[in-house]
Amino acid sequence: MHFSIPETESRSGDSGGSAYVAYNIHVNGVLHCRVRYSQLLGLHEQLRKEYGANVLPAFPPKKLFSLTPAEVEQRREQLEKYMQAVRQDPLLGSSETFNSFLRRAQQETQQVPTEEVSLEVLLSNGQKVLINVLTSDQTEDVLEAVAAKLDLPDDLIGYFSLFLVREKEDGAFSFVRKLQEFELPYVSVTSLRSQEYKIVLRKSYWDSAYDDDVMENRVGLNLLYAQTVSDIERGWILVTKEQHRQLKSLQEKVSKKEFLRLAQTLRHYGYLRFDACVADFPEKDCPVVVSAGNSELSLQLRLPGQQLREGSFRVTRMRCWRVTSSVPLPSGSTSSPGRGRGEVRLELAFEYLMSKDRLQWVTITSPQAIMMSICLQSMVDELMVKKSGGSIRKCGLSSERMLRRRVGGTLRRSDSQQAVKSPPLLVSITSSSEPWLSSKLSAVSLRGIGSPSTDASASDVHGNFAFEGIGDEDL
Repeated sequence: MHFSIPETESRSGDSGGSAYVAYNIHVNGVLHCRVRYSQLLGLHEQLRKEYGANVLPAFPPKKLFSLTPAEVEQRREQLEKYMQAVRQDPLLGSSETFNSFLRRAQQETQQVPTEEVSLEVLLSNGQKVLINVLTSDQTEDVLEAVAAKLDLPDDLIGYFSLFLVREKEDGAFSFVRKLQEFELPYVSVTSLRSQEYKIVLRKSYWDSAYDDDVMENRVGLNLLYAQTVSDIERGWILVTKEQHRQLKSLQEKVSKKEFLRLAQTLRHYGYLRFDACVADFPEKDCPVVVSAGNSELSLQLRLPGQQLREGSFRVTRMRCWRVTSSVPLPSGSTSSPGRGRGEVRLELAFEYLMSKDRLQWVTITSPQAIMMSICLQSMVDELMVKKSGGSIRKCGLSSERMLRRRVGGTLRRSDSQQAVKSPPLLVSITSSSEPWLSSKLSAVSLRGIGSPSTDASASDVHGNFAFEGIGDEDL
């Protein structure tokens, strides 16, 4: 997640009290909440009490007198760095203290009272699942409500996630972000004030080996099947005419497991595709379509004559990556910071091991750059869990969360359930793909390459534990 405080606001106090400076906290470029310095100071003090001062990043000190405009801007920058550092810390960023603070602030900023509401969640095939939740329910609460509605077992909930998407005119989904533990899904989607934005349930893992766990259950099998059919119809999964014929035959026979087994062998199975964007590889300003999956980023482009080419960048060869944002001022503008700016330009840049001892930065310019970065991090996390012998299987709900389920509410397993509908038969879709980059890169040791390049400061860079933690045999 990318936290930023791009601007401040001067606001009047309650009941005509003295004015104060409010800090607008943005998550992935979208306003999440508006807070005062004193609230952030209270969060800092609580975190220090729980984890100790030596764990926390520096917090901007109090001032005895009113701040000048320059000091306000300096404090804004310091608070932004503080929030980013806390979020990126594995201990602090996952703490209930930090996440509950952001949830409360989001609800207060959007002025949404706590009440029971209906919330619509879509499956990958467009099927609607209507659930009753509280406006104050966090992401995990909503995910559990969807699972209960579909009769998905508790131990399979961890294999799925909720995503915020924007539905385009052609019905395709443009993925905005994965909903996080620090936000309230109902508030997140309604605060955007547009019918284009939806919440979608989709599998959250990358390694198709985990499909075996999910397919043991009828509901899990149906969810995977519906998602795969949808991905093929959208052209996300690349199929030949013969493969398409075989898939359609299996679909007609309702052989869902066999259908998925064949789909697992196809290029881009289980990948997440992003909107068309621009990269500086293989040349500057090259139009590409980026997909994430199978521990790689895939860049597809069409050459003259409509010939499709694909470059694959393995996550284990990425030394590090960073997301940068810039908001160019209009020509001739002298606007103050955070005012009168144009549209935010986001870039994902990663340092890639092109050949032995040769690292090169590759930059992708896309409004979905942050989502791409999140995908990279989750692929690295999954690789490291697998390497350590761990599992992503969820062992059921904790006793605390079981007690939080509302008696008489919609989270009980006995409530009315909804079946996953079988998708219509596949329409004819054909694609071709030719290996381009990955086959030309020889497997080399990733140990001892050195520290990241000095092009970016350490606070801007996501270090990749899989780069040094995954050996040659895994490449």
